[in-house]
Amino acid sequence: MKSTPFSWQNVWRLARGRMPGQVVIQYTDRCNATCPQCEMRRQNDFPRTSLDVETGKRILDAARQRGIAAVSFTGGEPFLARHDILELVRHASELGFPYIRTGTNGFMLMGADKPGWEARVHQFAQGLAETKIYTFWISIDSVEPEVHETMRGLPGVMDGIERALPIFEQYGIFPSANLGINRNMGGDYRQLLPLERNPQDFDAVRFYDHFRRSFGRFYQRATDLGFTIINMCYPMSVDPVESDSGLAVYAATSADRIVRFTREEKVQLFTALLDTVPEYRDKIRIFTPLTSVLSLLRQYRREDDAPAYGCRGGIDFFFVNSTDGNAYPCGYRGHENLGKFWDLDLGQRKTARHCTDCDWECFRDPSELAGPLLEFPGSPFRTAARFWHDRVYARHWWEDVRYYRACDYFSGRVDADRRRLATFACRAATPVALSAPFDSSDRQPVGVPSATAHQ
Repeated sequence: MKSTPFSWQNVWRLARGRMPGQVVIQYTDRCNATCPQCEMRRQNDFPRTSLDVETGKRILDAARQRGIAAVSFTGGEPFLARHDILELVRHASELGFPYIRTGTNGFMLMGADKPGWEARVHQFAQGLAETKIYTFWISIDSVEPEVHETMRGLPGVMDGIERALPIFEQYGIFPSANLGINRNMGGDYRQLLPLERNPQDFDAVRFYDHFRRSFGRFYQRATDLGFTIINMCYPMSVDPVESDSGLAVYAATSADRIVRFTREEKVQLFTALLDTVPEYRDKIRIFTPLTSVLSLLRQYRREDDAPAYGCRGGIDFFFVNSTDGNAYPCGYRGHENLGKFWDLDLGQRKTARHCTDCDWECFRDPSELAGPLLEFPGSPFRTAARFWHDRVYARHWWEDVRYYRACDYFSGRVDADRRRLATFACRAATPVALSAPFDSSDRQPVGVPSATAHQ
């Protein structure tokens, strides 16, 4: 099931300054996991809510009528309402959505050593395969199985995931590994990178080195498990003192230290990610676009030209909350309740503010990638000038476009094309400096010290 975003309908939308839209539907905030990085964890005591199938179908009908191309079903844990989610995925398939996505923490894959497990996974995979699901993700928090399972409170889930992947592939389903970036992704950070209580003790080189290795280990681990696609969710962290994050409508956020990073830490974190992604693009399909990571890095380095393009949340992208069933520009701008999605006039929502309120990759990544395509029809000289003066951004953007095409636009219904991925071997980007500013004379980043080279 190959797909391409470059249909004439999409070209026409871009020419009019609009993107193929997406709606993220939080079907439920119920969850059976204990993740410290999420306020919806099962031990948190609050009234749980879920939508219903008819409401979900009404949202889908309205979205398709308005030309929305992508729909995602999230939670909580979506598959606690398994039959509802599958029915909605089938309905979205019948409506002709090109991109239908959902995922799980993998709880139904536990107990791989128990009778009936294999038959149950076959049945589940077949149910997905009978729809037009485009992306099915499974969340993984750490390269160390015991760390992941402790965080999630799901013993044995990693063994189940590894055994289930070949079964999914028999039905033409190639799940994506979904990592929410956290301090434990490379192992137990309390042992590997002790908590520095005094901000003056922050060691940028040590922090960078740790996450450089962690990202590399995670990409390799996902590849070894049998995944062919991997996505990174940028830290869904909130600062209880410095931000207005209490207004966030999507509770997949946390002030826990495990996912909360300071601005200085995010600079090194995104530098490590930017330097690591190109080294693994020939091994596994990595959804993370370099242009988006570069813009986030510049944002946290507080450079004048960062980020290049703002988020399209509330213009082309929307989030529907399970608590009230209403639409919001995204999961964070909870003070902007837009009411029922089916009442929205998307044609009137054309003015995009340069929003960088959050790092939610679901909206930030496609906004950044499509930015030049949206800008060019109305301001071709501005786009050309931007690319001419910012060669680093231009190079990354062009590589992203080429790479997305080589990855079949990350379709989870086809295996990775190893021949095409191999053409990206050794295309590592010039490393970005740990602390030195960009050289404004030629826009080339200064290289990191040799001590931080890839391990």
